[in-house]
Amino acid sequence: MNLHEYQAKILFSEYNIPVPAGKPARSVKDAVSIAAELGGDSWIVKAQVHAGGRGKAGGVKLVNGKRELEDYVQDMLGKLLITKQSGPGGKPVNCVLVSALSEIDSELYLGMLVDRSKRRIAVMASRAGGVDIEEVASTEPAKIFTFTIDPVMGLQQYQCRALGLSMKLNDLQRKQLAKILAGLYRLFIDKDLSLVEINPLVITKAGDLEALDAKVSIDDNALYRQAELESWRDPSQEDEKEHKAELFDLNYVALDGNIACMVNGAGLAMATMDIIKLHGGEPANFLDVGGGATTERVAEAFKLIMSDTKVEAILVNIFGGIVRCDLIAGGIIKAVKETGIEVPVVVRLEGTNVDQGKKLLDESELKIISADDLTDAAHKVVSAAKGESGWLSS
Repeated sequence: MNLHEYQAKILFSEYNIPVPAGKPARSVKDAVSIAAELGGDSWIVKAQVHAGGRGKAGGVKLVNGKRELEDYVQDMLGKLLITKQSGPGGKPVNCVLVSALSEIDSELYLGMLVDRSKRRIAVMASRAGGVDIEEVASTEPAKIFTFTIDPVMGLQQYQCRALGLSMKLNDLQRKQLAKILAGLYRLFIDKDLSLVEINPLVITKAGDLEALDAKVSIDDNALYRQAELESWRDPSQEDEKEHKAELFDLNYVALDGNIACMVNGAGLAMATMDIIKLHGGEPANFLDVGGGATTERVAEAFKLIMSDTKVEAILVNIFGGIVRCDLIAGGIIKAVKETGIEVPVVVRLEGTNVDQGKKLLDESELKIISADDLTDAAHKVVSAAKGESGWLSS
């Protein structure tokens, strides 16, 4: 789960990580009030969306005076901001962050993430801040400094000092960096984060370090421990179908194709998408109903699939180990009846109570096509999606 910048900066402040003064505004009136509270004649206004590249897309602006502030906030609120990370549909701007100005001398990058190969938290830093860190890592890898943190020993002072020296910081800045690293590490552990980034971490003209931006991602699997942070979730920034899937404990990822998949098990789902591609089709989604799928969850999964207007055929591929095939069949029948599905539905069942499941489907008098195996199912569903004649035959 991602946080907005203003939310991440609230956490930063709690962990003694310096940030510019600022508050979120959801109306022009709020923005004017915040600007007056901050003082001065100029402010930075940032669109609050879950996408990088806001500045290049016009989502970050230095405004001078009350009139320019009002005009920009009025124009930005309610707008869809399209950045290189938002996708073509953009992200809705329902809130802006009004911040005091910072006098910037130079820009750095600092981040922490989970290095799964080493099973440790990794620290990444660079003197080249304010730009795409992926581009720097690709073109100038020598500018990226990294180290991992031992989960038993924790962050060590020698690691902080070494990083400060590598980044050519002075004595005061190295002490400030050590304090920021300590705060980020505690934040990472306490709040079950999967990623935290400061880009840029600036050196002000006074010589101090300050987090000008903030990006925080929380591990979804740990949200049950982070009820307060979960309440900060902004569904408007997420894919509507993916958000709805979470409500029913379904693992769903929207894709660009026209053949919907409903599978139990992540590995089987990946294999199903692969075989659809092998036969010339394009998957419309990744949808894992899980090992404990019920009739109700299967029905909700179908409703979710059919909310995607691109879908022209559906492949259901179920291996009945924990879940019984007759229960899945019942869910399929219920969903087809409730949603009035008109696109072809190809079903491949295998495992516990498979004969009972197939019998239920055959006796349902619905337009559901059985497949003998996965290859047969892929052939039928790809042909159906293409509108080819004779797709019912194996």
